[in-house]
Amino acid sequence: MDPQALWGCFCLLCFSLLRAAKGNLLPSFQPRSLYQYQYSLAVQLQHTSTPSPWGVWLQAEALIHLQQLWRDPGGEELLQLQIHHLKAQHQPGEERSQDSTRGSPVEIALSPEAQTELQQPVFISWNSGKVKAFYGNEAENILISNLKRGIISLFQLQPHAGTTVEEDASGSCQVTYTVSNHSITKAKDLLSCSKPKSGFTSMNKIFGVKWQPSSRSQYVVRDSLLQSVLAEESHVVAPALRSRSGIKISSRQQLQLVSPAMPGLAEVSGQSLKDVLAGTGARPQPLGMASLPFRRVCTHCPSLRAFLKASDRQRVRTDTSKVATAWQFQRFIQMLRSAKKRDVLQLLRRAPEETRPFLVEAAVATQSVASLAALSDFLDFSQEPKSLLEKFLYTAAFSPRPSGELLHLVLDKLDGKQLAPEIWETGIVAVGSLVGKLCQQKLCGLQVVERGVETILRGLRDAEEEPKVVISLLALGNARLPETIPTLLEHAEDGPTAVTTAATSALQRFPAAHISSKVKQVMRRIFHQKRKSYDKTCRLAAAEILLDNHPLPMDVINILLATSEMEAEVATFLLMKVQNSLRDHHHHLARKVMKDIMGDPRINNYNFFSKAGISSSFSGPLTVTQDLTSTFGLDLLFLEGGFLRKSVSDFSLLGHGQRLRAAQVTFEAQGMESMMGENLSEGEEQPELMAGMAATFFDVQLRPVVFFQGYTDLMAKVLLSSGEPTSVVRGNLLLLDHHQVIPLQSGLQVTIKLQGGLGLDVSANMDVSIWEQELKTSVNARGSLAMDFQADLDSPLLQATLRSQTEVETSIHFDTKLRFSSSPVLMCLQLREEQVPYREVLTVSQSAGSRSSTARRGRRGAVPGREFALHQTNSKVCNLLLSAEKE
Repeated sequence: MDPQALWGCFCLLCFSLLRAAKGNLLPSFQPRSLYQYQYSLAVQLQHTSTPSPWGVWLQAEALIHLQQLWRDPGGEELLQLQIHHLKAQHQPGEERSQDSTRGSPVEIALSPEAQTELQQPVFISWNSGKVKAFYGNEAENILISNLKRGIISLFQLQPHAGTTVEEDASGSCQVTYTVSNHSITKAKDLLSCSKPKSGFTSMNKIFGVKWQPSSRSQYVVRDSLLQSVLAEESHVVAPALRSRSGIKISSRQQLQLVSPAMPGLAEVSGQSLKDVLAGTGARPQPLGMASLPFRRVCTHCPSLRAFLKASDRQRVRTDTSKVATAWQFQRFIQMLRSAKKRDVLQLLRRAPEETRPFLVEAAVATQSVASLAALSDFLDFSQEPKSLLEKFLYTAAFSPRPSGELLHLVLDKLDGKQLAPEIWETGIVAVGSLVGKLCQQKLCGLQVVERGVETILRGLRDAEEEPKVVISLLALGNARLPETIPTLLEHAEDGPTAVTTAATSALQRFPAAHISSKVKQVMRRIFHQKRKSYDKTCRLAAAEILLDNHPLPMDVINILLATSEMEAEVATFLLMKVQNSLRDHHHHLARKVMKDIMGDPRINNYNFFSKAGISSSFSGPLTVTQDLTSTFGLDLLFLEGGFLRKSVSDFSLLGHGQRLRAAQVTFEAQGMESMMGENLSEGEEQPELMAGMAATFFDVQLRPVVFFQGYTDLMAKVLLSSGEPTSVVRGNLLLLDHHQVIPLQSGLQVTIKLQGGLGLDVSANMDVSIWEQELKTSVNARGSLAMDFQADLDSPLLQATLRSQTEVETSIHFDTKLRFSSSPVLMCLQLREEQVPYREVLTVSQSAGSRSSTARRGRRGAVPGREFALHQTNSKVCNLLLSAEKE
């Protein structure tokens, strides 16, 4: 034979084989044929914190009848799918036996109505493996309809490799196919799925939920016939704060061809799909492929109406540091979310005066239309006590996911009213926080957000007194809007000391991406005093911005060189900042640049690092878990005579790519130079004698507190002081608030809920003893956290809930003591934590038919109290001072 002819036959044979192979992977169904598939479903939910698996187990089996009713010349087919002989069983919720074996599974009895609906056929528009549309009874029970969607999803496939977007029970998701012999593998990216919007979450990922899903399906196609499908899906969800208290969800579907095709229904005649559907007799309606969200009716949830009827016999707890109060706070939020306006208003008006702040906090945290409307009617900013109005405003500022309606309510209460200065200041910083969080939710375009920004800027423009300018700048810091950076730069460079301090403080809160070359240029001018003289604290703040945001080597060198011309205390403080950043291996952006510069002997020498001041700056980790790192930082700046100029204590949380300033308390005293006979630096203005405190909690800057202003006020406070600490913040916050619906490919639904209430009581005090020549400051923080994490499984066969409830009480004390009678000045820092009791309760509840069960497990314990060793020199000085105090 001719070689060329032989080669042509060989190529034709290969091409035919390839076409045959490809054709074998393209499934199709023949008319007048009934295909029977055995369908099985297994779903498990289990706690991940228990040593052995413990949770809910559901298994179901059914016979699936599939047949083609119609096919058009273009290849589109109409398939009828019907469920027969569905049987289901579940594992009872009682404890396992000692040998860890399961008890006998219990059959689930379905109601006649459910059986009838399950057997109603559905229709699929199908073309070359793709489900184009789904038709059925739109009045059908949602859970049954979703179960059918889960079975139909198994028929969604393509015969060739590649990545595409498909719609099934999970939603519209990106999927990737690989093909091998008779097998098709589909990997679904569940994080890419788009589905009907439902749920919400906290804006900060640290207070959200970690979700790790995976989905993989295996198809076997032989001779153009779908032989089997195996779809496996898993989800691990856990609070980001404590991933150990997680829940694992596993779902496994299997479809297996039972026998060769049997005689089936005759084809339905019709020119179009619409005609054919009309001829089926059932008149099915088009339905979406994505599972419909199901909302479970809670029969045991607390009712506000019932509480009002029994309110005379129920006491509202108000001790915010106790965990019982945190649990009660969450129960009130649950009651208020389903309550009507008149009931919420009745609750607020009937409540005793001492419990009203607690109820206002709960109503704000609820953020329902009814609760906000009731607050609007109840709160009268011209008559209510200042403490109650401040409570309302601060609770709004701390909201983890504020709504536009909440900001609208705050603005309405502030607009056009003659308010006490404290209320106006608190309101403006609250508006800044709300605006910032709404913009984080990509809601900057809302009209109410634009109104909020304009309210802050108008207050800044119209301010005639320095305190109002400062408050407006702090509000811009809470908002952190990039478009306001030019305004902050202008006030930072041209304002008086207090204004410059507030503006640079606001700029420090912006992420590095927004610290542009223009911002750095202004900070250089402030630090190097190019246009005018600045207070030492303002220069240091400018240096910190340059060092903390992708620093240029020349900036670091110039800052180091400038220390040779500074006062000893300021130079010491700044050099400690540089050294501290070198010790920070993971989180400081300047570390690599500084390490390279410090390798230069012209910089890293005794001349630069031999300053004799007592000022200091350090930070380090307090606790490290698999989820979070908590850090403590302390900055202490002293005057040349040894008096404290400024102290900043900072507690931060780092995790999940984010940093949260959980608490920062700043004590500042100015004008002390004149009292101690010190000379001011050249060009530096004489500041007014003043001491005060500023605090930031959970990234919300609060209104500053002034201890005294002026010499006369100082003497009055010293002589008339009660010695009682000043309350910085006291109240209840909804710290964690998450609701997520996870539609499984099997058609079942899991709803994730996380709610965490935090009770916080923080107080601070500064005590100056002229006779003993001592200064003492203290910050005391007591708190309680109650966290409720649960997963609800909803299906027509079984409803179940896995729940993890965790509670913690803690108390932290930070004290400083300085003695000026000795030279050098002696300083002792003490950071101690009292014993931390905790408790965790795990619950598994399930209900099937007329049977229900609940099982619980729990554990409790206590973490011993401890005192943190800050550094060796501090420990020696503390031993010296405390020993002298005992004598």
